[in-house]
Amino acid sequence: MAPPTYIINSKVAAALPRPSPPSQLPHQPFRSGPSPAMTAKSSLLKVILLGDGGVGKSSLMNRYVTNKFDTHLFHTIGVEFLNKELEVDGRTVTLQIWDTAGQERFRSLRTPFYRGSDCCLLTFSMDDNQSFHNLNNWKKEFAYYADVKEPEKFPFVILGNKLDVPERQVSGEDARQWCRENGGHPYFETSAKDSTNVAAAFEEAVRRVLAQEERGEHLIPTDTVDLHRKPRSGASCC
Repeated sequence: MAPPTYIINSKVAAALPRPSPPSQLPHQPFRSGPSPAMTAKSSLLKVILLGDGGVGKSSLMNRYVTNKFDTHLFHTIGVEFLNKELEVDGRTVTLQIWDTAGQERFRSLRTPFYRGSDCCLLTFSMDDNQSFHNLNNWKKEFAYYADVKEPEKFPFVILGNKLDVPERQVSGEDARQWCRENGGHPYFETSAKDSTNVAAAFEEAVRRVLAQEERGEHLIPTDTVDLHRKPRSGASCC
């Protein structure tokens, strides 16, 4: 497994291809990795993890993509991403998962990469009440810098991580109430350490994106540059 890609230039994100719309919604369980017989073109879906520093965003990404947990994982500086391929109803979906630094001093590094996201996973830690109360701030920051046209329709998924930690400060009912009052977002209590609900959370994000694409809703503008597009006949640089 290749190490995560570290990003320091916002032009890199702008050059990433936008996903093509899916032909149908998923009705079968997700399976990691494409089958040898698959020939359908892959759809690229970008999801981004946001939340306070130390809530376990990097651990969630690494658990889902590599199925590993590192207790000595360093804090993210800026942003990084990993890809994971899923098979959905006979077609390939490449899930591009972006991990971001939660500290305030890294805001200028992370916010340029919000644009073009198909789904946002707002993450808090079950043993950190403040990280839960900061969800509103993270949601507003994302909607502003991603230039979301209709925030109430955008697919957010809420993750309460570190379910394995005994010193719980946020109740499940409080978290579900917040979700109901802030757009009816799906909520998962996860543990990157023992992998509880990690795959289910990311797969729900994919389902939300595919359902939205099926309805023809594109809620975030994109600055994607097609690097493979051929110039039009007669085009001139002058």
